Amino acid sequence: MPPTLILVRHAQARHNAENDFALRDPDLTEEGRSQCADLRKSLLENELARQAQLVIVSPLRRTVQTALRSMDWLVEKGVKVEADADWQENSVQPCDTGSPISQLESEFASVNFSQVDPVFPDKVSPAASRYHFTKTAIMERAQAALKKLYEREEKVVVVVSHSAFLRLAVSGYWYFNADYRIFYFAPAENFGDLYRLVQHESTREKGGGLGRSWVDPIVMGSELPDEEPDATSNSLSRGY
Repeated sequence: MPPTLILVRHAQARHNAENDFALRDPDLTEEGRSQCADLRKSLLENELARQAQLVIVSPLRRTVQTALRSMDWLVEKGVKVEADADWQENSVQPCDTGSPISQLESEFASVNFSQVDPVFPDKVSPAASRYHFTKTAIMERAQAALKKLYEREEKVVVVVSHSAFLRLAVSGYWYFNADYRIFYFAPAENFGDLYRLVQHESTREKGGGLGRSWVDPIVMGSELPDEEPDATSNSLSRGY
């Protein structure tokens, strides 16, 4: 039986607060660290979250920091934190481009970066086509990420990722900074069907576990470019 997923958006980082997408792999802000405290409290009170057996993180500073600040109690219980480049954000803006793995390993010793794609943090070369900023690449990457989770043996998995990727490619719902939603895998009707998620009513009805996110769903894949935008295009002003 595939695991239940708790999908978390990272807490506020500098690029969110300063509206500056030229910041490379930004850290959390003071407000973001405060949001982590709220997230931590909510997860501690959530029966499913207390059963989590694995934490997956996008290998960017803000997602790793969010996980370690809000799920330290899981780490203390022996729950592993593993980084996976498939869960990084959509765009190729500096704010959505990670740091070298060697640097991250020295900063976050409790996180396992050993399985991160060696091409990371490249998102633009031909070798990094999996991470290109196109609708096809992003939707395929989301399916690959879900496939890996579907095949995990753990019963509950927490994933700390990013707003646009979670919204447009994975779940079809909005996420406020440090908010989360709980999902089950939808049963496959035919061999080869796409992996689909069904949201638990507890987070669907109130707009996330913290109740801070918009309730209405969106059309998955919308807003994503069919081709990579030109570097000078206004469509890259936010990156998604």
